Amino acid sequence: MKTPDFHNQGLLRIFAHYFRPHLGLFLLDMACALLISLVDLSFPYISRLCLYQLIPDSRYRAFFAVIVVLVAAYLLRSFLQFVVTYWGHTFGVLVEMDIRRDLFTHLQTLPFSFFDKNRTGHLMSRLTSELFDITELAHHGPEDLFISGVTVIGAIAILFTVQWRLALLMLVLIPIFLAVIMRNRMQMQETSRRVKQTNAGINADIESSISGMRTAKAFSNEQVEEDKFLKSNERFKAAKKENYKAMGRFFASMEFFMSIMPVTVIAYGGWLIMDGQMDYVDLITFSLYTSTFINPIRKLSNLSELLVNGFAALSRFAELMRVEPELEDAPGAADLENVRGEIDVRDVSFAYERDDAEVLHHVSLHVDPGETIAVVGPSGGGKTTLCSLIPRFYDVTGGSILIDGQDVRDVTQQSLRRNIGVVQQDVFLFAASIMDNIRYGRPDATEAEVIQAARRAEIYDDIAAMPNGFDTFVGERGVLLSGGQKQRISIARIFLKNPPVLILDEATSALDSITEDKIQRAFDELARGRTTLIIAHRLSTVRGASRILVVRDGVISEEGTHEELLAKGGDYAHLYRTQNLHS
Repeated sequence: MKTPDFHNQGLLRIFAHYFRPHLGLFLLDMACALLISLVDLSFPYISRLCLYQLIPDSRYRAFFAVIVVLVAAYLLRSFLQFVVTYWGHTFGVLVEMDIRRDLFTHLQTLPFSFFDKNRTGHLMSRLTSELFDITELAHHGPEDLFISGVTVIGAIAILFTVQWRLALLMLVLIPIFLAVIMRNRMQMQETSRRVKQTNAGINADIESSISGMRTAKAFSNEQVEEDKFLKSNERFKAAKKENYKAMGRFFASMEFFMSIMPVTVIAYGGWLIMDGQMDYVDLITFSLYTSTFINPIRKLSNLSELLVNGFAALSRFAELMRVEPELEDAPGAADLENVRGEIDVRDVSFAYERDDAEVLHHVSLHVDPGETIAVVGPSGGGKTTLCSLIPRFYDVTGGSILIDGQDVRDVTQQSLRRNIGVVQQDVFLFAASIMDNIRYGRPDATEAEVIQAARRAEIYDDIAAMPNGFDTFVGERGVLLSGGQKQRISIARIFLKNPPVLILDEATSALDSITEDKIQRAFDELARGRTTLIIAHRLSTVRGASRILVVRDGVISEEGTHEELLAKGGDYAHLYRTQNLHS
């Protein structure tokens, strides 16, 4: 299903959509469930037949033949129960897998701005624990409703043929019992929902605290983090206690009604027997059917929670799937091919949110193929934002950006980003090996190509000195490596990708001066014949650029070579003097 389909369809139609690919498995589950119900319904009736006809007449052969049939029926029931348990749950897992696939695929279409505003812990919850509720609904929802409905309706129908007065009493009592149980179940569901909300908040807080553990230790703020956690934990405890209180009321009421139902049958049945309107065999039959009611009624009472939790998770899934990707390929968008690297920024303005203040104001820039442009300026001036618009991580608010004369909005995003290499200021490494992290630049690269990229990024010697070499595990976000090593691995990715356009966002910020010098020479080699934009705070790294742009307060305040800008005595000269003063 595509995003527009989620806007046009209700939750039931969305849910049914995920049943269709596995309809055969679903129908098998329902057929087995029906046969299980029929076996359960047959036992009390066959027992009545034996008590009325076979046992009083001492019909041994017929009686034991019936027993053999019953044993065979229950062996079949055991097999059917296995099918329902195994294949029914498998069906639910397949539905969950399809939903998770669509959700993950959709998340990949969403822009940077979406992830700027949504916490990782909450998104993780939607991709994992919440989908389990949908799995349970997919499997147990239709199955439990079907089995319970067939069993209860079938039993009542049979009981009316045995003794209509007692059957009528059962028909009146069961809805009353269900209504009371359901009411208590709804109260328990509400408290359970609050527990889940609290738990989601705790998960997000824990994820944030663990991710920032080093910062907490650096500031000796372990107690602050512990206090935050204890407050969250107290909220969880309070919500959980309320949930257990509601759970206690629910199970107490259900157990009372499950116990009182046989008592009611014995009481009214005994009166009918004493009044001559019923015999002992029919009373035994009623008692057996009363036992048959218990499991279906339990399932029906649990079904309300299953429906609420499942549809709540389904609603949150649909809500996320209805988030429109802000950046979509235009109809008929062409691939960007044979890129020379000419970049035109034409009267570009940009704000991260529609009502926010603009970060860039009417910026224009022309970059020739193969030219190296350095972008400098004070923090928050708009340097990274300007460069983020070129690979279309965000869409311009006004104006346009062109590569080789083609508007970046008129080409496919995949081909655009395939031709642009980005080394970001915030280096991210996956929790995998060094080989896997470098190969991320080009997944089909050979081992020899990965090694060559590592050499060019001046990281090969470091890797060779590690016990496991390129198979070394880097840890969560590369925590087992130094800052300089992480940065050079990310640079090796770009060497491997070998794109015609480079954007280096503080690419050497975490390197010592000796390694920085080596990397700078490698960058000079890589940049030869390629269009390169270098975002830098260290002005010493940009002297060799064809042009230097000073971006301040969302505009290009100055432009020229290192010598020209120093001679002007403006913003660049001030930045240069300040850095030299503190160097």
